[in-house]
Amino acid sequence: MGVSRIPLIAGNWKMNLDHLQAIATVQKLGWTLQEGRHSHGADGAEVVVFPPFTDLRSVQTLVSADKLDIRYGAQDLSAHDSGAYTGEISGAFLKALECRYVLVGHSERREYHGESDEVCAQKVAAALRHGLVPVLCVGETAEDLEAHGAAAVPVSQLRAVLQTLTGEPELVVAYEPVWAIGSGQAATSEQAQTVAAALRATIREVLGDAVADATRILYGGSVKSGNIAGFMREPDLDGALVGGASLDATEFAAIARFQKHVGV
Repeated sequence: MGVSRIPLIAGNWKMNLDHLQAIATVQKLGWTLQEGRHSHGADGAEVVVFPPFTDLRSVQTLVSADKLDIRYGAQDLSAHDSGAYTGEISGAFLKALECRYVLVGHSERREYHGESDEVCAQKVAAALRHGLVPVLCVGETAEDLEAHGAAAVPVSQLRAVLQTLTGEPELVVAYEPVWAIGSGQAATSEQAQTVAAALRATIREVLGDAVADATRILYGGSVKSGNIAGFMREPDLDGALVGGASLDATEFAAIARFQKHVGV
């Protein structure tokens, strides 16, 4: 109770925007956030984008050259550090590009690439080995929701990873109900809070109070500037993982700027 966590507003671009479009989007996002800063005072949220791999070097160069207050990460990484793994990307490569974060276990990776909880655990371990902060995605399908309720599958997915960790690792958990992603129909803030509270309780049980209190839990699934306020009023929600809306720099900045403004 009463623990202060820096809000995190993250944009997952998925397989959208080439490197030139990425430059334009990040420039516009940076300028829009800066305008908001001048108009409304100091901001408190951390803003992160997750571009495709081919954009990362361009984003790194731009963020560094223009001193933009934007962080970036990768959409995936290999469980392996190096070797004969064609098409895979090592966490060491991402760290060399000064990535701060990396997504692990997004529902599209789980569904389309068959990534199991075991694979996700291996990738979380790889991220931590290379000094990256894994953003572990968990969430239930519509079928899971009907059969087991909202929290059962996300908690199971989280527990499978947490049980492989030791100490006080830094990680972020993103709760994304699969039925809400891209549907235009978000979960209610009350639904998201119920699951987020169960996720935090699981972290507390497995890794202790310090990690549970420090870990940021995000909501993802049809997030937009018009509904972010409700989510950010909930005590166990610390930000959002934004999909389609993050491709529009103005809309994404509105989500991030609103969050920072209300001081929740």
